[in-house]
Amino acid sequence: MSGANRKGLVVLIAASLLSAVLGSVHAFSVFLEPLETMFGAARSDVSLSYSFALMTLTFAVLMGHRVFAGQPAGRFVLGVSMLGAGGALLAGQAGSLGAVWLGYSLLFGGANGLGYGFGLQIAAQANPGRKGLAMGVVTAAYALGAVVAPRLFETAVMQGGFQSAMLGLAAMLMAVGIVSAIMMRAVRARFIQPEPVKAGAAVSTLSLCLLWLGYFGGVVAGLMVIGHAAGIAEVFRPGVAVWLAPAVIAVCNLVGSLIGGQLADRMGAGRLLSGLPLLTVLALTGLAVTGPAGGLMICLGLVGFAYGGTIAAYPSAIVRLFGMDQSARIYGRVFTAWGAAGLAGPWFAGWLFDQSGDYRVALWAAAGFGAVSVLSVVVLFRPKANSESV
Repeated sequence: MSGANRKGLVVLIAASLLSAVLGSVHAFSVFLEPLETMFGAARSDVSLSYSFALMTLTFAVLMGHRVFAGQPAGRFVLGVSMLGAGGALLAGQAGSLGAVWLGYSLLFGGANGLGYGFGLQIAAQANPGRKGLAMGVVTAAYALGAVVAPRLFETAVMQGGFQSAMLGLAAMLMAVGIVSAIMMRAVRARFIQPEPVKAGAAVSTLSLCLLWLGYFGGVVAGLMVIGHAAGIAEVFRPGVAVWLAPAVIAVCNLVGSLIGGQLADRMGAGRLLSGLPLLTVLALTGLAVTGPAGGLMICLGLVGFAYGGTIAAYPSAIVRLFGMDQSARIYGRVFTAWGAAGLAGPWFAGWLFDQSGDYRVALWAAAGFGAVSVLSVVVLFRPKANSESV
């Protein structure tokens, strides 16, 4: 193995290790009932912990490139890990829900976005001939963390409550941060700031709005379910293991993430970007109408698959539609829909649960958002001179 290939592999492994721990943020639904009990809070208020974390994560991903350069990769990875660990420790010692928001949502959420965004970029730079593969591996590791974390968190909560789970998260962040930093330092990895890309041809405001609505509708439907997976399963199938529903969704999310980008290359973007949220609508409608008789875990798995496919397909589709030179700029704008969905979706689902005492209304609402996504994409890709251009 050449020196360059060895360096690329080491950086990829280091970035993926950190990404896997950070992916645990999507196992938050395990903490819904423990936090409600601890603070006597409504589910909508507890759900804000996840919503705020996703909002902070989004901001960190969007703005992180400003602080990536100028320091060794190992130092940056270690700093991000310590920041996230400090946030987890603060959340674990919290005496109020507001302190959880500060530690978990702000500090851990911010570290999550910085670490994940940096991992994607440094892995791509270290593997110039396999950028897509490298970024796909880091993304898959992030999804894998969401698969493993629910069971670990549930065990920790059963043994020592929310505090124990946060202590375990902090320990994992510190351990993985140190290992990843050593690996980065061993190959002298450093982020190189890319040259600014000249703006390309203007993209219509209508197209951007439709893309934003399509992305928002698809991911908000998914995040409403992901953020309440454990609660939904408990309502529809009392006594089910707390970790099972989040893990099922995470596994299917991982599968969807791995093949979503490939599908975008092999089939029309319009068909894929409308088909994924349509799958979500069908799964949620079926679950809301039939309840557990409709196949609870199958429906949740379909939602997870569609969500993973959506977040992987949109970047690839935007490259095909607008070209590589404009894709980063356009996707940056469209990605704000994910942050808006992360802030609104989990909280809204919790609020609907508080009002109704059940998740059926929330499932119908999530299906409605999915329908908005389908309609937006259909309008965006309406026939134009027998082409799929926008």
